[in-house]
Amino acid sequence: MKLSMMTYTMGRQGFGVEDFIKTAVDCKLDGIDWVTTHGRDARDLKKMSDNAGLPVVCHTFVLSKVFAGAHDWLDEAKKSIADAVTLGAPVVMIPTMSNDKIPRNEFRTQWIKALVEVAPLADDAGIVLTVENFPGIHSAFVTASDFFEAQKEIPQLRLTFDNGNAASGEDPVESFKQCREFVVHAHFKDWNIQSTPAEGYRQMLDGSYYRPALIGEGNVNTVGCWKAMKESGYNGYVNIEYENNEIKADAAIASAAAFLRSL
Repeated sequence: MKLSMMTYTMGRQGFGVEDFIKTAVDCKLDGIDWVTTHGRDARDLKKMSDNAGLPVVCHTFVLSKVFAGAHDWLDEAKKSIADAVTLGAPVVMIPTMSNDKIPRNEFRTQWIKALVEVAPLADDAGIVLTVENFPGIHSAFVTASDFFEAQKEIPQLRLTFDNGNAASGEDPVESFKQCREFVVHAHFKDWNIQSTPAEGYRQMLDGSYYRPALIGEGNVNTVGCWKAMKESGYNGYVNIEYENNEIKADAAIASAAAFLRSL
């Protein structure tokens, strides 16, 4: 399996585009997932990626207007898919977030209706459309069954498997095995998990409380997930994701990459 830069991991700490590239090269990562274009022209990002020898393995983008009552929400998808084409990304991923205003089953139904409209745009561009396991009590897609509810309506939909987020709702190893046929990209992350509430922790779908941790230092069965994916023949990319601020993101990526390679 190959490790890839998830630009969100660094961007959330205020690092810039040049930092993403430098860290990916320094850590000898195999590719890059541009999570948004960070306010830059996609042509520039493509050139920088190529110059660094980093294949663009995914383009992740947010549909900020999809449930805001805006009539032009689909234009966001069109623009982002066009960016993905420019970047040369074979896969796009849309984070489906959480919504505490409505039951998560209803929220998932809304997302499925939206994805039905987005899917033909990706098809026309020759790009694979994916969603991920997203954490939270109110998240639309956490478990394998959540994904399959959407995939039944959108047969071409595929999964970006997030082992840490899947773990917030079910056994991540079994979740992967159920979805293996449809997994085309992956995220690895880790959590400290406990049964009682505490500062910095939030409750997830399984009822436990989660706080972001560095990959290999939390309670997610990282070794089991890696082994199951390798044994299944998955040879795609795995994004390194870190959502805490205890250490700098570039150092977190270096540490996580070394740990995952040790497996």
